[in-house]
Amino acid sequence: MSNNQRRLWIQSLLLSLTLALPALPAWAADNSTPDGLVKELSVDMLEAVKADKAIQAGDMGRIQALVESKVMPYVNFRRVTQTAVGRYWRQATPEQQDKLQKEFRTLLMRTYAGALSQVKDHQLAFKPLKLAPEETEVVVKTQVRGKGDPIQLDYRLEKAEKGWMIYDMNVLGIWLGDQYRTSFAQEISASGIDGLIKTLTERNAKALAANSKG
Repeated sequence: MSNNQRRLWIQSLLLSLTLALPALPAWAADNSTPDGLVKELSVDMLEAVKADKAIQAGDMGRIQALVESKVMPYVNFRRVTQTAVGRYWRQATPEQQDKLQKEFRTLLMRTYAGALSQVKDHQLAFKPLKLAPEETEVVVKTQVRGKGDPIQLDYRLEKAEKGWMIYDMNVLGIWLGDQYRTSFAQEISASGIDGLIKTLTERNAKALAANSKG
């Protein structure tokens, strides 16, 4: 396994730790502080994954329902997509931007679903955060500990009107947005923004068909 493949796999696994939460009808995270939000989401998620056989098996319906109802309120996915698309984002029409967000989110959820089955005996550690009152963007640093060396997992958050929001994450020194920006730029240079949307749509359709057969 190459370093890039290993990074993608670990990134898939660790972002899965953020994309699965218990389906409690009245559940809501406290996002008044950035480190508090990351800790609450991470701990609740880890316990949910360990207790839910369907999530461990990669049940996309279960995962998607959890993400939509519990996680997305605390993720600025527009900015996640904008970061991955890079400078081409400004060239996209509002309709293209909406399509890019939809397909990129589907791609990420399907990519990370397979990694959920690997979440077993992992533990989380949180580093202290020094936050100045005027700061509106911060990095929260955590570690995921299991077998082998601890894995550094950092989150970028921004302060919004309704509290802190996650918009990027870093595994093994690579931010999520940076991980996709080069390949997205190559696709756009070759086929335009619609070409990237088409590629993402086709990739998601193939993954859905494969899951249906399985």
